[in-house]
Amino acid sequence: MIVAGDIGGTKTVVALFEQRGESLEQVRQATFASSEHGSLQEILTAFLQDEELQAGCFGVAGPVIDGKCQTTNLPWHLDEITLATAIQAPRVKLLNDLEAAAYGMLYLHSSELVPLNPEATTPRKGNVAVIAAGTGLGEAMLFWDGHRYHPIASEGGHCDFAPQNDLEIELLRYLQGRYQDHVSYERVLSGPGFLNVFEFLRDREYFKESHALTERLRTGNPSVVITQMGLAGEDDLCVATVDLFCSIYGAEAGNLALKCMAVGGVYVGGGIAPKMLSALQKGSFLRSFVDKGRFNSLLRKLPVSIATNPHAPLLGAAHYATSL
Repeated sequence: MIVAGDIGGTKTVVALFEQRGESLEQVRQATFASSEHGSLQEILTAFLQDEELQAGCFGVAGPVIDGKCQTTNLPWHLDEITLATAIQAPRVKLLNDLEAAAYGMLYLHSSELVPLNPEATTPRKGNVAVIAAGTGLGEAMLFWDGHRYHPIASEGGHCDFAPQNDLEIELLRYLQGRYQDHVSYERVLSGPGFLNVFEFLRDREYFKESHALTERLRTGNPSVVITQMGLAGEDDLCVATVDLFCSIYGAEAGNLALKCMAVGGVYVGGGIAPKMLSALQKGSFLRSFVDKGRFNSLLRKLPVSIATNPHAPLLGAAHYATSL
């Protein structure tokens, strides 16, 4: 038996898997409100029964160094050795959450992947890039060693935001007034970043906030309202917000693809992409993705897919555990 988990600041999803030959079968799964528990050990004690565990693997939102992690949005300190003792498993591994998500992409069904690049060639056996905008911006890679894939974590979402045209330069200047120390891609490509883009376009009066939008924002979740009205074409400000967000998302996905030479393809995960699927398919994402000068022709042939299964990190952690 294998226990796997996807540890986030809001919720923690844990699942028990049974290994049968080369495949894994999920036995049961549960979701816990992270803030209501003092530690991951507390959650695992409540979840596990008397199973004899072969291994455990957990994707966690935060940097993992020497088998330890201080979670980014929780007061939890995780340690592989402590966890192994607590759940009586011979082996436990901590992965960064995007590292786990990247590994999980290898086990998604084709029906859970939506291709974005109609000119893409057949994926090669080579490195893979994974980018995921959600609460923050996660980036990871899968390194191909000639025989198998190895997930590699990064904190690339905190790299400098690099504007590519006059409008994006103005966005950078606007955000420098808000975040004087450093403007990263995460300040644009995330849930809070999406609102930053909206407020920039409104405050700099590129578009005016309509009465209908103002009324809906009074009672609704701002990100949901802006996305819905933008996708439906009901408000110019919302349409422009969605389009600029998708364009910058594509640009950074292309940057990541170049950095790791992702001839094996690019996966777009996270919670935002499935909700903006129709906008991402319209073209601004892909245009910015391939717009890399002398490497335009290379990127034009790379497979790019939206992952729609929210449990990719959990699947990745479970499958990684089989190799421990």
